[in-house]
Amino acid sequence: MSVLRTAVDPAGPAYQENRAAMLARLADLETALDAARGGGGEKYVARHHARGKLLPRERIELLLDRDAPFLELSPVAGWGTDFPTGASVVTGIGVVEGVECVIVANDPTVRGGAVNPYSLKKTQRAGEIAYSNRMPMINLVESGGADLASQSEIFIPGGRVFRDLTRLSAAGIPTVSVVFGTATAGGAYVPGMSDYTIMVRDRAKVFLAGPPLVKMATGEDADDESLGGAAMHAGTSGLADFLAADERDGLRLARQCVRRLNWHKHGPPPRTALPTAPKYDPEELLGIPGTDLRVPFDPREVLARILDGSEFDEFKPGYGTALVTGWAELHGYPVGVLANARGVLFSEEAQKAAQFIQLANNAGTPLLFLQNTTGYMVGTDYEQRGIIKHGALMINAVSNSTVPHLTVNLGASYGAGNYGMCGRAYDPRFLFTWPNAKSAVMGPAQLAGVLSIVARQAAEAKGRPYDADSDTAMRMMVEQQVESESGALFLSGRLFDDGVIDPRDTRTVLGLCLSAVHNAPVAGTAGFGVFRM
Repeated sequence: MSVLRTAVDPAGPAYQENRAAMLARLADLETALDAARGGGGEKYVARHHARGKLLPRERIELLLDRDAPFLELSPVAGWGTDFPTGASVVTGIGVVEGVECVIVANDPTVRGGAVNPYSLKKTQRAGEIAYSNRMPMINLVESGGADLASQSEIFIPGGRVFRDLTRLSAAGIPTVSVVFGTATAGGAYVPGMSDYTIMVRDRAKVFLAGPPLVKMATGEDADDESLGGAAMHAGTSGLADFLAADERDGLRLARQCVRRLNWHKHGPPPRTALPTAPKYDPEELLGIPGTDLRVPFDPREVLARILDGSEFDEFKPGYGTALVTGWAELHGYPVGVLANARGVLFSEEAQKAAQFIQLANNAGTPLLFLQNTTGYMVGTDYEQRGIIKHGALMINAVSNSTVPHLTVNLGASYGAGNYGMCGRAYDPRFLFTWPNAKSAVMGPAQLAGVLSIVARQAAEAKGRPYDADSDTAMRMMVEQQVESESGALFLSGRLFDDGVIDPRDTRTVLGLCLSAVHNAPVAGTAGFGVFRM
């Protein structure tokens, strides 16, 4: 393979300015992550520990193999909303008894682990990842059920969580639940629909309705233990398969269940068992993206710091040069790369992408999309040359490709370029975002300018004078709104990605994702929709 060269000057003023800006964004990210890790706050964390109970991340740490990594997903879900950052649940991918599993852990320090709209979305996303990548799912349960104040947003879509558990089981993907405390109402169906259910003695309480509701509904006086205690479910109802002595014993039993699954990956192993590290320092990724997203940067500089040995065989290097395509390996796994080299996608880039995606499907090679695009080119000349049909060609290829897709937004992801470069709507197996990245229908200035032109034309059509001062105020307001709503934390808070990551962690994150997707078969398709040529 060809080894990539670098033109980055870490001592240069532009690099230093870019690095400082990225570090500022990373500080904002760390603040959000601290809020998520803080759960319900010191008071409720201390009270939880005083009861002899573990926090969700402590439970996960004991569940995982020693020194195994944990790729946390959607860690800042709920950021910038009326709900707590982290959304009262921790989800991610970790290794248990040598098996990569999706793990969902309720955080009972946040409103008793109650499910709000963002925790629901976060849990559903974890289920999607388990299903599409064929990974066992472990639920660490302690939840009071739906947050009743937002039940109108939870009740109807919430049923999919239980449906998804049964779909996993039907697909031969095992599900395990460990119940540490209360699992009420809908929360009771998680252990009820799992393949293996473990309950902690004298702690787990699983019932459709607690004693107060039973009294109101039937007039019966019932106590927690006889109604839904762990011992009752282990010896009478049969809901519990194992009765754990304490939380640590419950986690031991969960590991025991996974050990007995006889689980094997269906995808091919990495081509290289001990891949060569990139030749360039990943620390330098902090200074590569510019502070102005309108100014593109060479994605080869990113590839040189994440690919094995910094080796990259570029495909069609002289054609459609605003899009870099080519073959490489990442942590030993073969990948096909599509990376925006200049912000705009032209007809040539779209056609090049469609051909490359077909080749990757023929070879059964996963695709890595590195987004930094303002969208497809507009204008009379480009419309006449067929930019719509060529953009549709690329989107068709992305939509119908069946090899695993991984997407990282490095900078801008605007307009239909987001679609062609496998944005969230196109179901990449995983999608992560750098802290500097933005995504919207178009840039703030462009969007405000379009609204201004439309308003001005409407006033002229009605014969009314147009207020320039109001126009200026409107444009400023719109630009500020779009700027805030297109930011990485805002979008990640609403689960439009699987997490905002430190650029220096990109290689590690992608390596974990590639390992995860190879739990399922990796196969391409020969069937695409009709291509307009």
